Amino acid sequence: MRLWIGVHLSHASLDTHCLNWRTEPAVVLERDHVKAVTPSAARAGVRPGMRRGGVSALCPTATLVQYNPHVEKRALDEVSLALLQYTPELALSQDNTLLLDVSASLSLFGGVRQLFRRVGRSLEGLGFSACISIAPTAGAAWLLAARAPRLRRVLRLPTLSKRLDELPCTSLPAVMPYRDWLDGIGCTTLGTLRALPRAGLQRRTNKAVLQALDAAYGQAPELFEWIVAPPEFTGRIDLMERIEHAETIMHVARRLIEQLCGWLTARRRAVTRVVFELGHERGRHARAPTEIELVLGAPAWESDHLLRLLVERLHNLELPAPVIRVDLHATDTETMAPAPKDLFPDPGGSPADRQRLIEVLVARLGRDNILQPSPVADHRPEIANRWVPVDQKAVSAGCVDGAERPFWLLADPVSLPVKKHRPFYGSPLYIIRGPERIEDGWWAGLAVRDYYIAQAENGARYWLYQERGSESGWFLHGLFA
Repeated sequence: MRLWIGVHLSHASLDTHCLNWRTEPAVVLERDHVKAVTPSAARAGVRPGMRRGGVSALCPTATLVQYNPHVEKRALDEVSLALLQYTPELALSQDNTLLLDVSASLSLFGGVRQLFRRVGRSLEGLGFSACISIAPTAGAAWLLAARAPRLRRVLRLPTLSKRLDELPCTSLPAVMPYRDWLDGIGCTTLGTLRALPRAGLQRRTNKAVLQALDAAYGQAPELFEWIVAPPEFTGRIDLMERIEHAETIMHVARRLIEQLCGWLTARRRAVTRVVFELGHERGRHARAPTEIELVLGAPAWESDHLLRLLVERLHNLELPAPVIRVDLHATDTETMAPAPKDLFPDPGGSPADRQRLIEVLVARLGRDNILQPSPVADHRPEIANRWVPVDQKAVSAGCVDGAERPFWLLADPVSLPVKKHRPFYGSPLYIIRGPERIEDGWWAGLAVRDYYIAQAENGARYWLYQERGSESGWFLHGLFA
């Protein structure tokens, strides 16, 4: 079964997406005539084709935006790039409508409903309001998204035919030149248009009408020119107003993250390091940009994960000056590795889950507060390890093969008393293994020790040593788990 998602973006949404599209009245003007309106402006009585003076009289609080095809094209490119994270088969159709062939993406995103919701969330994160549809054919997905006022989700062809039959026949752009003739013969819906004799309909109209009609009903093939992601990603948003609070940056950064994840998926890449650059004032009051770095322990390409890390970083960020620009740099990328699909998943969570927990902790507490061991090529136990940030690659320099080491090494060895010729720590300790002789550090802090593994009466095991050639007795240096 093939399924298509249609995303129809109106001129009002594309040209006013920096505003609150649903609540703020805004009007798009082209040569002093209304080209598109937001819902709140339409409720005030503003209609396409109206002059500027009529808008001022009906809705004086409306924001007037001049139509700019370059702004609209850039907005469409942003949406297209973000939606590539759901399918590589994405095409731009008529009337600013994007068509996504999601047939192969359903299982990856958890089914039709989950995928439909995720597409909606991505559009919301980008700041656009759109009519979204889903249908078994691309033509039907376009009709339901761009023309249908309701019931835009259809999954089966028999149901699709009934739904399309109810739409006005002028919903197809190819039919518009013949509108008067069709009205004269009482043909007002797609259902009545299909009922006309095909030969006569083709003589009175043209082949494009039949082709569009058959494509919508799944009776003719459809060809598209797929949108291709650019070879390099550059993300930048110049703000219309200054931002003075770090939490507000989240709304702008989310737009960039959605675009980045679409580009990563389309290019089969994953990112390990992301840098947000917050630009401040220019000129006489210029300041150096503020950088927010997200370092990932494992390559990632999903927007939800990057957004969680960014939220943690913004909680502790204080802006030195208002922000007027946000840039996103994906500095380190690598080839995307497919996610493993184990037959029997680990009940304690996958390695990826544990890695994501570490990344969240690093973003919340700082990289200098989440450390991991990094072995050092030295036999002295107190020097044989150093702690480095968890995102720093640890050096592979393990201990002697076959040597046992305790889980907990004491920072300072504890001198133990001797009772009845045995070291004593809560109870007499019995030597069960050893000695292991360590002699190292002649250049600085020479250590000459014989190490033993001892066991107490309750079964606990300890790591002890004696200094060779000294009468200082026994020392406790570590505890086994």
